[in-house]
Amino acid sequence: MGVIVENTIQDRFLNPNVPDDLVASIRPRTLSDFIGHESLKQNLSVFISGARNRGEAMDHVLLYGPPGLGKTTLAHIVANELGANFRATSAPMLTKQGDLAAILTSLEPMDVLFIDEIHRLPTAIEEVLYSAMEDFKLDIMIGEGPSAKSVRIDLPPFTLVGATTRTGLLSNPLRDRFGIDLRLNFYSPSDLAKIIVRSAGILGTAVDMDGALLLAASSRGTPRIANRLLKRARDFAAASGKKDIDANTIKTTLAQLHIDANGLDQIDREYLNTIIKHYAGGPVGIDNLAAALSEPADTIEDVIEPYLMQLGFVQRTPRGRIVTDAGYKHLGLVK
Repeated sequence: MGVIVENTIQDRFLNPNVPDDLVASIRPRTLSDFIGHESLKQNLSVFISGARNRGEAMDHVLLYGPPGLGKTTLAHIVANELGANFRATSAPMLTKQGDLAAILTSLEPMDVLFIDEIHRLPTAIEEVLYSAMEDFKLDIMIGEGPSAKSVRIDLPPFTLVGATTRTGLLSNPLRDRFGIDLRLNFYSPSDLAKIIVRSAGILGTAVDMDGALLLAASSRGTPRIANRLLKRARDFAAASGKKDIDANTIKTTLAQLHIDANGLDQIDREYLNTIIKHYAGGPVGIDNLAAALSEPADTIEDVIEPYLMQLGFVQRTPRGRIVTDAGYKHLGLVK
């Protein structure tokens, strides 16, 4: 069984061209190990138990929310809890119908197929998914021109788990075919601190709760970032001859990485300063911001802005982005 994985989210804390193998060892494998999102876990547990007890494939699942919150982890957990094989791919890798057909026809009964960034599926490939998801049938065209013919292939029952950071780009026909849709939100500092303590133990080090809370507050509400910063703190602790991580080591780590107490880094501050200094605090359109920051518009929308909006530092209005009073205050500026 092959596994195809590609990570195309542009996240400055990650290498966008490398699968997230670095966190595989600390990734939870069961719902009981997954920290946070209690209501989501309870519902998902019911859905999994029901499908398992009936001996059926679980309804297709759509996971959505900002990057790094655990969508891929939950997909792995669903497969593990169902006792099913896990296959994974990313929508940008599926460039023609044959790519998807090859994956679908290789599935075994009850397999879990994970498609990351599912909003980026080309329309022609998305349409192939409709009958596959609804009827477990694959309709494909063989040949071209007058000699082309449609062939229908039976597929084994399977569960598709789709992940997206941009639900607004999903077509209604595709979204309607997911029986279960679950939103992941940013984590609270207390839940992130628990994740950090757990991860530290798996990594063979330790961090006290005060240090964990300090790190959690600077992790943008995102477990992936918290775990990456934890590993960097472990490096600084080792450089100082320490086995465990204390609050002073975490402060040093954040200072060296230019991350402030709210989790903002240089790009975040440059984003805010650009709107304030070049556009009088806004409003400013996304295209102008993208040009000024030399960042793709979707990176700004998916990676930079969600957390700044969560903090109340930025507002999106019909006329463009505006820095709020709280944003000015954070930078030590007066509006």
